[in-house]
Amino acid sequence: MTDDLTRMGAAAMADALAAGQVSSVELTTAALERIDAVDGDATSGVHAFLHVAHEDALAAARAVDEARAAGRELATLAGVPVAVKDVVATRGMPTTVGSRILQGWVPPYDATLVARLREAGTPLLGKTNMDEFAMGSSTEHSAYGPTRNPWDPERIPGGSGGGSAAAVAAFQAPLAVGTDTGGSIRQPAAVTGSVGVKPTYGGVSRYGLVALASSLDQAGPCARSVLDAALLHEVMGGHDPRDSTSLPGGPPPVVAAARQGASGDLAGVRVGLVRELDGEGYQPGVRARFAEAVDHLRAAGAEVVEVSAPHFRYALVAYYLILPSEASSNLAKFDAMRFGLRVGDADPAATAEKVMAATREAGFGDEVKRRIILGTYALSAGYYDAYYGSAQKVRTLVQRDFDACFAQADVLVSPTAPTTAFRFGDKLDDPMAMYLNDVATIPANLAGVPGMSLPTGLADEDGLPAGIQLLAPVAEDARLYRVGAALEARLQAAWGGSLLDRAPAVAAAPRPAGDSQPLLREGAHA
Repeated sequence: MTDDLTRMGAAAMADALAAGQVSSVELTTAALERIDAVDGDATSGVHAFLHVAHEDALAAARAVDEARAAGRELATLAGVPVAVKDVVATRGMPTTVGSRILQGWVPPYDATLVARLREAGTPLLGKTNMDEFAMGSSTEHSAYGPTRNPWDPERIPGGSGGGSAAAVAAFQAPLAVGTDTGGSIRQPAAVTGSVGVKPTYGGVSRYGLVALASSLDQAGPCARSVLDAALLHEVMGGHDPRDSTSLPGGPPPVVAAARQGASGDLAGVRVGLVRELDGEGYQPGVRARFAEAVDHLRAAGAEVVEVSAPHFRYALVAYYLILPSEASSNLAKFDAMRFGLRVGDADPAATAEKVMAATREAGFGDEVKRRIILGTYALSAGYYDAYYGSAQKVRTLVQRDFDACFAQADVLVSPTAPTTAFRFGDKLDDPMAMYLNDVATIPANLAGVPGMSLPTGLADEDGLPAGIQLLAPVAEDARLYRVGAALEARLQAAWGGSLLDRAPAVAAAPRPAGDSQPLLREGAHA
């Protein structure tokens, strides 16, 4: 019974709850039991979660069941459990952003998107693992150990939001919240065979997100289907007066668009193949599955045209100047004086400067230090215009390329990532090789346009998932859901079901004795 419940999608759960066929307590209990069975820790299991909120989740589930029994009007997702990436502030739960420097920090407030989830009645299962401060493409940079890909435990689940994607793909949660600064929702979705969406910049409030790069960060949904992602997107989205970058108005009509697209009919839709996002360096199996997905779009009635975005080739370089510069500024607040880790007081000669230096040395990992140094250099006197200023000019050119492409096509498509999931350690010592994983996803963040990744099938070389990326103009998120749902319907008809039904079963992984990471479970804040 537990397995049957955890394999239900969010939309199916919502329908079953509304019909009285299942309770929220049953769904939440099943999810928590699944987490306990397969998640493990940094040495075994999926390790998708850094904190599991058993008591809080069940209390929220009971409250929903009582409200439903009393005949109260409830939100569509009321009672459907959700996991939240550990970069999002959650009142009463630890928020570490995968870093030692925030070890033990429990926010006194909720991020706006979390407040909206609570208001909608979704039990929060806990916080998911991530690359430290969202810097990485593999979740290998988490201070609390890597998350494993449910398709192959020797491979990465993507990053920085590998924990959220893995939780969804391992049937630990029907829905999860991620954040996407350069592909951190879409790339993990591609390599785990799930669906991930980066909304239009400003479409989901950033209030309560621990900032990496403020002009790039965007929260969004992770799910097992396009409709499920749409349901979560509508709960989280809409204007927030506490976020100065928040777009006016309510969330886009993405649920209606997903339901419309499920018919599989794309007559009159123009799809643009981005020439610069399907070239050298892409794994043959990824390209083959992408070509098949494009054929399905044609079969659905879409007109497919080739478009060119010549400045996309400079997007990766510009991004890795803009992001470290903003990160250097945003992370300056972690100074050992206000919150988080503090070391160095034992030194009789300690000064504020020495304590700050010792704390940042002990609290930040290598990748975070690398990007802080790079960003500080790019912003320094004499180099600002040459590096950061030039990168912002390239950003403008990328935005103009998008405008030109969308004049020719309603949506753009490309492979989401150049390769399937690679093995742990393969790129850990080569930052540039790691950064190249984001080559197709970064342009969307530079321009603020919405993007979606959904699975296209398994690559022939390794039998691992590949993904297709859909891109739409600013504030036209609904287009992604219509086209994505239509493509998903045709792919699943060809497969005879969901791609995740083919994923190898994740065996139960008991936690070893003497677990040294108390952050991973209820009530223990490392």
